[in-house]
Amino acid sequence: MTPLPRRIMQVCAVLGVVVLSACAGQQPDAQTSRGTFDPYEEQNRQVHAFNKDLDRKLVRPVAKGYDAAVPDDIETVILRFSDNTSLPGAIVNNILQLNMRAAIQDTARLVVNTTVGLGGFFDPATEMGMPAASDADFGQTLHVWGAGEGAYIELPVLGPSTQRDTFGTVVDVFIDPLTYVLGDPEAGINRGASVAGGLTRRSRFSGTIDQILYESADSYAQSRSFYLQSRRFELGGTASETYTDPYGSDAATAGMEDPYDE
Repeated sequence: MTPLPRRIMQVCAVLGVVVLSACAGQQPDAQTSRGTFDPYEEQNRQVHAFNKDLDRKLVRPVAKGYDAAVPDDIETVILRFSDNTSLPGAIVNNILQLNMRAAIQDTARLVVNTTVGLGGFFDPATEMGMPAASDADFGQTLHVWGAGEGAYIELPVLGPSTQRDTFGTVVDVFIDPLTYVLGDPEAGINRGASVAGGLTRRSRFSGTIDQILYESADSYAQSRSFYLQSRRFELGGTASETYTDPYGSDAATAGMEDPYDE
């Protein structure tokens, strides 16, 4: 295992590169014009075709099988555990954003659900009326620091993203305290819970996801549109009057026009 001081130096180096790259890449892009900045569309469409094929042949059938085999209560417990293990990273990001209120609230939720909630398998924090988790990530941190959204990017397996959020995804791995605390087999259990949680979400939102991927005239444009709207709304930006949360209850019946295409 890499010594902790060396890992910290690596993290600092990554942070420096990310901040400089993200800030240097600012332009009058989607953050200001609210349009779509997609200079890599040709490559993105190739990745999207790969992701769509992967979903059709593997992810969707496995998610359906998992949902059929595992009782809903067990799936919910696994989701709670996965969400609980994501809190340390969110706490670090809240501190980096100087959002101490959210950091304290997430810490309190983590302590309560880890102790009283038996590692996060139960959610007594919500029953006690504590605020919901902040879901802070390093892409959000870069946004708070003033980094531009950058170009739209579709990542293999991970799906829609932007340059800023892609940097954030990489850095989140390094700044998550559990990366350094958990060893085997705990780390494997944590990864397994994350995968299981992803399968549960794929199954529960199958109507919306299937409509975007398999029923729209241009699944790439629809995926891009929904991701950018959702992410900008999450970061506190203004959404159009026709904005629909792609994972909301009425998303499946919403209009499918891309508001960014003329």
